[in-house]
Amino acid sequence: MTDLSAPPVSAAIMADAEHLLLAPSGLDQAALSRVLAEIHDHDVEFADLYFQHARFEGWSLEEGIVKSGTFNIDRGVGVRAVSADKQAYAYSDDISLAALSEAAHAVRAIGRQGQSVVTPLGRRGGARALYSVADPVASLGEADKVALLEKVEQLARARDPRVTHVMASLAGEHETILIARSDGQVVADVRPLVRMSITVIVEENGRREQGYSGGGGRFDYAYFTDAMLNRYANEAVAQAVLNLGARDAPAGNMTVVLGNGWPGILLHEAIGHGLEGDFNRKGTSAFSGRVGKRVASKGVTVVDDGTLEQRRGSLNIDDEGNATQRTVLIEDGILQCYMQDRMNSGLMRVAPTGNGRRESFANLPMPRMTNTIMLAGDREPAEIIASVKSGLYAANFGGGQVDITSGKFVFSAAEAWMIEDGKLTYPVKGATLIGNGPDALTKVSMIGNDLALDAGVGTCGKDGQSVPVGVGQPTLRIDGLTVGGTA
Repeated sequence: MTDLSAPPVSAAIMADAEHLLLAPSGLDQAALSRVLAEIHDHDVEFADLYFQHARFEGWSLEEGIVKSGTFNIDRGVGVRAVSADKQAYAYSDDISLAALSEAAHAVRAIGRQGQSVVTPLGRRGGARALYSVADPVASLGEADKVALLEKVEQLARARDPRVTHVMASLAGEHETILIARSDGQVVADVRPLVRMSITVIVEENGRREQGYSGGGGRFDYAYFTDAMLNRYANEAVAQAVLNLGARDAPAGNMTVVLGNGWPGILLHEAIGHGLEGDFNRKGTSAFSGRVGKRVASKGVTVVDDGTLEQRRGSLNIDDEGNATQRTVLIEDGILQCYMQDRMNSGLMRVAPTGNGRRESFANLPMPRMTNTIMLAGDREPAEIIASVKSGLYAANFGGGQVDITSGKFVFSAAEAWMIEDGKLTYPVKGATLIGNGPDALTKVSMIGNDLALDAGVGTCGKDGQSVPVGVGQPTLRIDGLTVGGTA
């Protein structure tokens, strides 16, 4: 069994969380213990209280003009009771003893008459130090935030005279959470997050194409140095200009080479969701009941790692108060386990993996990915491309869709090249990759030694909830994917 007891929480983080979330309403840990005891006046297995205070801001610039500037605060508490495979949940933006008591009486109805065990709060766990507690929202003045967007726009326009439109956005948030659980544990975390994106449109001889770049992570705005802004501008313009000369993509079944880094979004969508515990407990995933069996080619190892420093998908603790961890999902092609939250792990009689996540206090937690990564192999990327007689190199992706039950996916390539006689010959547009996630895993024939993580832009949606995530992979050769094209 994996020990998921959270490491000792920083006294400063716990004090800040209590000051921000409890003190304004005269609450303390003794009061929270009484609320949890009220829930356990009925026979429930587990209960928790999830307090959250989050400040969000967003800025957007288009054609040198600030199109929007938004700021909002989310503050509230969610109260949960768990009994077998049932959960009762109530939430309120009123953090007060009266609101907590009302919610406790509502959710305990899920249990049978008769008391159950509750442990007084006192066992503290919580934050490692995967990221600082810096507040991005307060790290720069408003004029300086707009200046960042103006600078990246100017850099993009200076790259090429064919740039006709530039759209840039900047977002930051600072979230403080406190979780009190009926097993006696109280945990806290402070989470910064920033993101910048830039989209450019280029035009030549009446033809328009666009390119995109951006990045971020758990930092403050100091992350966006001049060097980083230059990188975003260069990448966005280069992608757009490349597509100006792209031909229509052919269609058919062919060998596909995926680039490293962000193309791991295909892994996330087509495979990662199918490895989340709730889908497998219910038998609705293509991977259900296959632990211990070969589900991928030899050499394919996939991990979900919430412990990477400052990454967008990383967390010191998950949203149930368990320490995140590095979970090996597939090792050398063999399925090892699924990602689990507390409820699903209990029902499946396995250890939780620190993957219980929720969008806010208004949502129930569920098994979700953090940073999902395929580990590197031993092949040089150039060797992989040189091995392909005829095929497609998908260097970057746009959007995509996946059906969790069947594993079928459709992804559009934002940047792609034809491979002929082992060489990249010309860029193509309109390439769509169509396949089945579990099937594609068995067709991986070469794995590069160039593992890279994405730049820090990913957001994952599931059951109406969105959470920040990370992806990563090395260059991969997949033998036999259907490519939908326009040629």
